[in-house]
Amino acid sequence: MTHLTPAILALVGAESAPLEATHPVEAGEVRRFHHATMDAAPRYWDPDSPGARRCGGVVAPPGFPVHAQRRAADAADPLGDDNGGGLGGYGALRPGLPPLNLPLNRLLNGGYVYEMFRYARPGERIVCRSRYKDIYERDGRGGAMVFVVLEDDYATADGEPLLRVTNTMILR
Repeated sequence: MTHLTPAILALVGAESAPLEATHPVEAGEVRRFHHATMDAAPRYWDPDSPGARRCGGVVAPPGFPVHAQRRAADAADPLGDDNGGGLGGYGALRPGLPPLNLPLNRLLNGGYVYEMFRYARPGERIVCRSRYKDIYERDGRGGAMVFVVLEDDYATADGEPLLRVTNTMILR
């Protein structure tokens, strides 16, 4: 039995509206992020370091844009009862994308691929746009598995590309 109905397959290519981070990149967040990732490169905090000079000033670590997309202070809890349902309570896999409405309640992370274009800088606003890049099904030992490939493009508010993240989610 396949879980991939015409309605599910029609979601391939569906794209979210641009979602702007609730606040600009802040130096304190950059500091906490590079500490958490144990990357003490001076380009993240010392404007006189060779790395920062090459980048035109202090920059955020490469993966920072992914974590700049936090919910607003007055936003509803995304794990609450009114999160849109479907997908075992996960709703859409990304804000702004339609939910998949599959009768599968186990979610596994199948991996990430990062393509970096440039570092984000303190003061810049980050915008994300997500899309369903592919949806396909395979049989596994435990039954059918649906693979959902998501593509998230991060850019500055001016449209300069920062990072593309391709994530494969496995639903069982």
